[in-house]
Amino acid sequence: MQVILILISTITFIFYGLLCLLTDHMKLEFQRYGLSQFRKLTGTLELLGGIGLLLGQYYTPLLITSAGGLSLLMFMGVIVRLKTRDPLIEILPAFILMILNLRILLN
Repeated sequence: MQVILILISTITFIFYGLLCLLTDHMKLEFQRYGLSQFRKLTGTLELLGGIGLLLGQYYTPLLITSAGGLSLLMFMGVIVRLKTRDPLIEILPAFILMILNLRILLN
């Protein structure tokens, strides 16, 4: 079960990290949040976290660091979306990914 959770999170964060770095849609989203200066950092952290989860299956400290970092990143994402008064359906992905990575971290 743990391996499946890690793979889901890995694929999701690599995908969203690339979207964050490469798409105009994400540029506009970060402008809307008032956080344009953090878009590249966020995308890079998502990519590194996803890769870290994958490699962390072979090196536990990396798994712990990656899952913890991604949990924190998603917690901050939930806070930002709550502050911008986004609808619940738009907050749920970040919340679910936060819980998923907390599960990986605490397992």
